[in-house]
Amino acid sequence: MNSPQKKEKATFASSVGVSEVPAHERHAHDIDSVASDNAALAALGYKQEFKRAFNAIEVFGLGFSIIGLFPSIASVLVFAIPNGGPVALVWGWAVCSFFLMFVGLALAELGSSAPTSGGLYYWTWTFATPRWRKVLSWVVGYSNSMGLIAGLASIDWGCAVQLMAAVSIGTNESFVPTTGQTFAVYAALLVCHGFVSSLATSVVARMQGIFVVLNLLLCLAIIIAMPVATPKEFRNTASYAFGGFANFYGWPNGFAFVLSFLAPLWTIGGFDASVHISEEASNARTAVPWAIISAVGIAGVLGWVINVVIAFCMGTDLESIMENPIGQPMATILFNSFGRNGTLAVWSIVVFVQFLMGSSILTAASRQTFAFARDRGLPFSSFIYKVNKRTQTPVNAVWASAFIALLLGLLAFAGPTANSAIFSLAIARQYTAFSIPIASRFLGGTKWSPGPFTLGHFGLPVAVIAVAWMIFSILILAFPTAPGPTADGMNYMIVVFGGWIILCLIYYHIPVYGGACWFNGPQMTLEEADRAGLRFGPDPEDGDRASEMSHPTSKEKK
Repeated sequence: MNSPQKKEKATFASSVGVSEVPAHERHAHDIDSVASDNAALAALGYKQEFKRAFNAIEVFGLGFSIIGLFPSIASVLVFAIPNGGPVALVWGWAVCSFFLMFVGLALAELGSSAPTSGGLYYWTWTFATPRWRKVLSWVVGYSNSMGLIAGLASIDWGCAVQLMAAVSIGTNESFVPTTGQTFAVYAALLVCHGFVSSLATSVVARMQGIFVVLNLLLCLAIIIAMPVATPKEFRNTASYAFGGFANFYGWPNGFAFVLSFLAPLWTIGGFDASVHISEEASNARTAVPWAIISAVGIAGVLGWVINVVIAFCMGTDLESIMENPIGQPMATILFNSFGRNGTLAVWSIVVFVQFLMGSSILTAASRQTFAFARDRGLPFSSFIYKVNKRTQTPVNAVWASAFIALLLGLLAFAGPTANSAIFSLAIARQYTAFSIPIASRFLGGTKWSPGPFTLGHFGLPVAVIAVAWMIFSILILAFPTAPGPTADGMNYMIVVFGGWIILCLIYYHIPVYGGACWFNGPQMTLEEADRAGLRFGPDPEDGDRASEMSHPTSKEKK
């Protein structure tokens, strides 16, 4: 990874205010920094509509709290244990963490160059060829929006299952929740998160520091307490923890190991959240890329340690862990280690941290939805593109995102395989939205203007590895749980994901009413940007097809 040249640093410092200043000048520096961030946003064609209340730690906190680590690992342990057991936990995590860092680096470089809430689809429009940028930006905008909302659905569903597991533990496993009861809890969680994410930006920002501390304390508590508390009959040898293998479903062992990647891929996800909060961040061109890299790196290392601890402390009877009446594998492992009262104490913290993850990802999803509506990409854009005057947050976008997540949760009634599709769907849509702008940067032919964080000559090989890894990941996520599936055992991810892409393209190409007739990519919201000669309206080749939704000054220039 190359650092920016000294000259570039000086130039950037003078233009966007990232240089170090004495303490007695800090207030003036902060004002200058915000003004510079606003100017950088204006250069992208947008006016400042949010309050810039997130500092660098809080920008990192949003992405890291979405990753969640231990609560996330607990949610997806059900996918790792049957497809490799200890080997999947330890080495599957290590493999995925290594390649996900390439994805994080590629996104960080783009985020440093053009930090805006619309991030991914904005970059696609900027770097793709004129022939393809409209449809690609359209697909990325929808994939990113739905990927984040699907992430919200999977986090909150996992939280609902964890809450029900706590009830089961507290009733000596006599309570077995139904899907309807779990869905009711899920809906209640979405409502709670809607209220939290609608709070003022300064409140949401301050909460991120609390989220980070709780996450780290929980991880350290598990790493230290589990080996101490676990009875001897559940402690495993090093050879088993690092080399034990389990295969429940009949795939060849190597392929079963690959299928276990769903667990780490879902856990270390949503790190583009820092991009979507960039219009509320100070020093965004520096804070955003380092937030992405730090979140992925810390999650990779700390998560690996947690998985090693689990592998040492879960015993060897993996089938009993999967089939226990508690209904949650991680809760069962904790129960074996800490007993009933200890597990309830630890599990209550796990559930609370998972709850915080949900509020963070809804915050990110609402900002992406707001940005796409600002550029007229969504149905009811004029309704969604509203900033509440009191809180200065996109309240309508918050509740629209929560409502779509509620609808996605209905997939759970189709059975466990459809339920797992919620988790796979979040990853597939996310990686679709990540891959296209990263590839467009190098294939579109547009001149690249790096931000203060740049990979230099390593940018291309990093991007190639990142895109190849994401394509591979989407392909493996499409496979069913077991070979030769029946209708009940089918992987519904490919049906929902493929159907969604097809619907996006149909909606785009519908004559008169489709996006091809009126979607013109990023829409300027600044008169100053237009006067500066920046123009993000219709392609010149579109001629008189310009929509009335385009910015008025763009039409006048035509």
